[in-house]
Amino acid sequence: MPINDLVTGQNPTSAPLVRTEPIQERSAARIDALLDAAAEVVDEIGFDRLTTAMVAERAGASIGTVYRYFPDRIVLLQALRDRAVQRYRVAVVAAIHDAEPEHWWNAVECAIDAFVQMFRSEPGFRIIRFTDAERSGMPGETPSDDDDFFAHRFAEILSDEFGLPAGDELKFRLEIVVEISDSLINRAFLIDPNGDERFIAEARVVAREYLEKRYGDSE
Repeated sequence: MPINDLVTGQNPTSAPLVRTEPIQERSAARIDALLDAAAEVVDEIGFDRLTTAMVAERAGASIGTVYRYFPDRIVLLQALRDRAVQRYRVAVVAAIHDAEPEHWWNAVECAIDAFVQMFRSEPGFRIIRFTDAERSGMPGETPSDDDDFFAHRFAEILSDEFGLPAGDELKFRLEIVVEISDSLINRAFLIDPNGDERFIAEARVVAREYLEKRYGDSE
């Protein structure tokens, strides 16, 4: 099913950035534990103040263990962010499989709902912004060819599964929806850890009305 393409074709843990490849199950678990620790610290103090020493202490690991996998804090943050983005994509796929939407808007709504849930349940997600991960790396980094991966793959799904006209226009308009939703939902969680429902509701309204003007009534 094309929806599964959302979680294929990209590296979920940013392995090229990791100093030692997580080939063995034990190594993969250790990397996850370090990223879990980093996520907890990021939620508490923000990513600007995070250090590899803090991660080592929180994870109960040596600083050498951290450096074995992550040469510096920037690579660590990139890996954490990439993992959160990958988990979001998996959540979208699961939501659409469960809901079996009959209309394109219901599929978009699944993606928005999954995004909101990630803010509520995924440590570190509200600090490391989704669109920053999709669009570029850390400040000063050159964007990669996969910058608009989610919007472009999702456009293919809406075209293949729900009959929206395929092409660059649909991809561009979904990029707009990603930007709008990201900004409003991030604002919803800026102060309220559970999310201000007013901003979340408006994110849905704005996204829906924007797409309906171009692709017709979503009812």
